[in-house]
Amino acid sequence: MKEKVITISKVNGKVQHLSDIYPVIETNTVLNKTITGIGATYSEIKALRNSVIIEPTKPVIYGKINNAIHKEDNLFGVYQGVYQDKIIEYIERSLRKGKYIKILTTPESFRKVQDAFEELDIDIRFDGYFLLFDEIQKTVKDCDYRQDIILPMDLFFECRDKAIVSATPPRRFRDPRFNDFTVVKITPDFDFHKDINLWTTNSVLEDARKLVNLLKDKERPVFLFVNSTDMIYALMEKLGVMEQSAVFCSEKSVYKLNKQLNFSAAYDNWDASKIAHYNWMTSRFYSALDIELDERPDIVMLTDCFIADYTMIDPYMDAVQIVGRFRNGVNRIYHIRNYNYRIPESTEEGLIDGLRCAANVYAYLGTMADSASTPQQKEAFMQAQATIPYTNYLDENGRINFYAVDNHIDEEITKTLYRNKTALIEIYNSCGYFTAHHTTHYYKIGDIARSEERRVGKECRS
Repeated sequence: MKEKVITISKVNGKVQHLSDIYPVIETNTVLNKTITGIGATYSEIKALRNSVIIEPTKPVIYGKINNAIHKEDNLFGVYQGVYQDKIIEYIERSLRKGKYIKILTTPESFRKVQDAFEELDIDIRFDGYFLLFDEIQKTVKDCDYRQDIILPMDLFFECRDKAIVSATPPRRFRDPRFNDFTVVKITPDFDFHKDINLWTTNSVLEDARKLVNLLKDKERPVFLFVNSTDMIYALMEKLGVMEQSAVFCSEKSVYKLNKQLNFSAAYDNWDASKIAHYNWMTSRFYSALDIELDERPDIVMLTDCFIADYTMIDPYMDAVQIVGRFRNGVNRIYHIRNYNYRIPESTEEGLIDGLRCAANVYAYLGTMADSASTPQQKEAFMQAQATIPYTNYLDENGRINFYAVDNHIDEEITKTLYRNKTALIEIYNSCGYFTAHHTTHYYKIGDIARSEERRVGKECRS
């Protein structure tokens, strides 16, 4: 992949807008913004062309459509619950009035957009529509539990006018269809590192208690990022902050909190009017969302390796995005975490070698099925082939799913950061965004805090 570097500066103390230095996003581009909040999506919304913008989640779309700065931009959001007939009505109305079409859609709902255009005999691949895939790192981070997040990719590569964008794009693109793309890297000419207070502990609960007590009397809000609704609820209960809290999570988790746990302050979209002193957010809100507050909040990230692997924060693709949600800046940043020396140490080379061996086993079973002497033998080999884990890295047509491979490697490498005390510190200091200030807090086994933490873990697993 070729690379083009564009410098971004501060003018009168404010970071330049992307449109000041890169007026129009070019086709076949990987736009590496480097820093969040410089207006890549804003730039495409304002561009004088028809656009289909793929956003990672509904809250992102909801936030942009309801932002006053886009009141005149003819935006239309497509997500679960928005059907094809409404998309067709919007397209026809926009064409009739001579307005630029600006559709924002989740990856899972993209097919509805495609079908709507086909119904109107419009080919978005060649008929003057720009396809922008925002926050492309989510295809890597989420595709293990959101398989449909990569549904738009095949048509994306067929489009004449297309680009992807992220402040934290994957460091490697295994999908060979990106080989002819140009990386446009936005490089700041100023120091944008942020201090992060990294607390290593053998009791995440007790450290969370310590920090909550430290921040409880502050006037500014606190945002806590925990990728487990069960863990969030258990912590709110154990820390005694239930009445001062709001939770922002998926629709499914909102239902559970509202109906099953009788906690009413749970929401599936970001709304500043719902803000509490303690605001808990799952990974649904890690990327792309614009949170504009008058105050600069304190940011807390929580990882418990013993409760859930998916609470592990990746400094590059998670922590950077989390901090970047707050468009007017943040006060202090904390990451409380434990570690587990039983986590196996993984390397990219070792993981690739393991996948290569699994592919050979898969191919061998296919060969044996093809050469079987009886239908029963053939069926046995085919059943064995269909059940081995390697099938998780194939698409419905039996082709290698590069995003599933990337997801596997990313997850295993991230886990490795939590197998000892030092690895995460080193990555925070080397990823280019943070300066880590490390503190260790140790609590004696058998303390009340430790026994309470065990109870939190049991409640989260149940």
